[in-house]
Order: sequence, then structure tokens, then C-alpha cells
Amino acid sequence: MVMMMMKKKQAVVACAVLLLLLLAGGASAASCNAGQLAVCAAALTSGAKPSAACCSNLKAQQGCFCQFAKNPAYARYINSPNARKVVTSCGVAVPRC
Repeated sequence: MVMMMMKKKQAVVACAVLLLLLLAGGASAASCNAGQLAVCAAALTSGAKPSAACCSNLKAQQGCFCQFAKNPAYARYINSPNARKVVTSCGVAVPRC
């Protein structure tokens, strides 16, 4: 049952990523690509240690965190305690938005 709940959370994150990609348009989509954070879904939902790919993508998208946090599709993930753990674990500064 726990595995099923984790998979459901990962699916929700993946859907949120896709929704953000659809909603983000114009020039901001070129530099801020929420789809790159999909590799972080497991870490963001469970608080697990992030992968090297996740950390690399977080660093690449660091300047976009506030933009993502303001988007209703992502706010609960970006502002979650697990997100802070993941960002800190990757050595990325937690922004003040």
C-alpha cells in the first residue's frame, strides 16, 4: 500500500511537471524548464536522497525556483519540507522569494 501511495505521488508530480510545461510559454520556457525537475520526483515526494541527475538539474534551474513556487501547479512541491531537504542535499541555496 505504501508503494502504491508513493507511485501515485510520483504520478501527481509528473502530471504537475507536464501541466507547468503546458502553462509556461514564451521566453520563460526557454530558460525555466520544469520538466528537468521530473528526475527529482522521488526525492521531492519521499525525502529520499536525490540522484546526481536531480542535483544537476536543480542547479541548472536554480534561478527559476521562485517562478515555480508562484505557480499553483508546483507551489506545494517547491515549498515542501522535502524540497528544502533535496535542495540543501544538492548544495543549492534555498532562495527567498
